[in-house]
Amino acid sequence: MTRGGSHSSGDGPGRAPGELGRRVALRREELGLSREEVAERAGSAPGYLQYVEQHQATPGIGFLLRLAEALEVTVAELTGCTANLPPGLGRAGYRTQLLELDPRECSLLLSTHGVGRVGVTTDDGPAILPVNYLVDGDRIAYRSARGSLLTATAGRTVAFEVDHIDEAMSQGWSVLVVGEVAVVDDPEAARRLDEEARTTPWAGGPRNVWLTITPARVTGRRIHVLGSHAAGDGDHGPGGPG
Repeated sequence: MTRGGSHSSGDGPGRAPGELGRRVALRREELGLSREEVAERAGSAPGYLQYVEQHQATPGIGFLLRLAEALEVTVAELTGCTANLPPGLGRAGYRTQLLELDPRECSLLLSTHGVGRVGVTTDDGPAILPVNYLVDGDRIAYRSARGSLLTATAGRTVAFEVDHIDEAMSQGWSVLVVGEVAVVDDPEAARRLDEEARTTPWAGGPRNVWLTITPARVTGRRIHVLGSHAAGDGDHGPGGPG
């Protein structure tokens, strides 16, 4: 038994982190909090929180409740029970505002990398494709495979959208970028993007063609519930529909 919760005696050093640990670490990083800060919020020891993040731990429900509150999510979200459900199943807020975001807020919410969606027009009609992206200066950059639908959009105008939903607070935001797509032909520039990329494409496979969107228009909206925390609290990451 370790302060803050219990874990299986079979979880020795070197075992891969479990799904719970990955979710805890990711959410903590989204909030910009250290382990010490989250442990203090949850009334636990930093060493136990480190164990939870790095091993296949099975904490008790009391610790999970405190940890979920510290990370501003529900226990269901923290343990992955809602992973396969579409966002936005919760009730709408009682009194809400739809706020327009200024360019600085849009840039902040785009952050440096993540998963977004590219909207394209095809011979069969509109299509929306998820991509792992990074922000390169004022451009959006992402990778695809040669001959793919995404690489075929080079020289055309597309829409790129990223959003986030806070089910617990019935709030959310979305940012929309519209601009022209270009293929990164310079090998040195492509190599630099490879080095700066935080993740490999989730879809896997040989996706080694870098594409960029140069924004012609950037807009954003936030759904804010009156009486909750300040509308400008976008740097904590929770968000929703646009």
